[in-house]
Amino acid sequence: MQETQIKPAENLAQTAAPARSRKFLIKLLIDLALIGVGIAAYFIFPDNLGFITRILIMIILVLSLDLVLGYAGVATLGHAALFGAGAYGAGLFAVYFSADPLLGLLVGAIVGAIIAFISGLFLMRAHGLTLLMLTIAVAQILQEIINKERAITGGSDGLLGIDMDPIFGIYAFDFFGKTGYLYALTVLVIVFFALKILVASPFGAMAKGIHESAPRMRAIGTPVYWRLVGIYTISGFIAGIAGAVSAQVTELVSLEAFGFALSAEAMVMLILGGLGRLYGAIIGTVIFMVVHHTAASIDPFNWLFVIGTMVLIVVYFVPEGFMGLPVKLRRWLRWQK
Repeated sequence: MQETQIKPAENLAQTAAPARSRKFLIKLLIDLALIGVGIAAYFIFPDNLGFITRILIMIILVLSLDLVLGYAGVATLGHAALFGAGAYGAGLFAVYFSADPLLGLLVGAIVGAIIAFISGLFLMRAHGLTLLMLTIAVAQILQEIINKERAITGGSDGLLGIDMDPIFGIYAFDFFGKTGYLYALTVLVIVFFALKILVASPFGAMAKGIHESAPRMRAIGTPVYWRLVGIYTISGFIAGIAGAVSAQVTELVSLEAFGFALSAEAMVMLILGGLGRLYGAIIGTVIFMVVHHTAASIDPFNWLFVIGTMVLIVVYFVPEGFMGLPVKLRRWLRWQK
């Protein structure tokens, strides 16, 4: 009798193990394929490395937004505040202290995390429309502070004079953007895999739990407020990395780094790709940036019409974003049968 009770459990474990291994292998192959695409782009589009580097930087920013909005369910329209903080942190560090890229990258990430932690202390107490307005206000306040300190930051003229040292003292940033592209790609790969580990951990499961039902998480003893502050701080760290890479590669930082347009575009990219899926941040950013670039080059005055139409179609027909298309397709094929 005891054996018949144990055997089904053993059979279930034996069946589940190959399925988990197969799922892990598929995800690993997808990750390697994405890295392969990034490396291939270096050789296939040598004349467009500057544009593709901007895509990589935006992917890092959208990944940081996905952690807050997609996994924890915290809506924000001021994520550019964290990006801009990292950009100015790394830029000012390069101008006044050290032009070492890796040190500057760390400084930009820390500045982004500090701004996220301080602002998160009161932002994470708000909800809904109030939260959205406060996130925008934080970005506007930081933008005004940077603008007022013209002698240090350059004000509305932007922060100039950023001249980065070679990476590891060997790989210098060149005019064609080859080093900048490989640098941004390496940072993106590290950030992506770090986030994959994070969202698969108990911390990531807790973030999803807060998104699904914050009252339930409080009922089981989770300090929801402090967990949200922690998530927002980590997101600020990653957004600061994106800003730092942007400042180092372009060797220029302007007040547009705090602009509302940047926050709004990052949210649109995430919605297009799919919330709560790291791959969605990559796909949505690439599609948005390519369509934006192509439409703007064809018609510089009406390109927003193309973007708006694409967003409407995706939101109406595929609310889960482009990552939801395979599921929609499978359902449609089953319905046809």
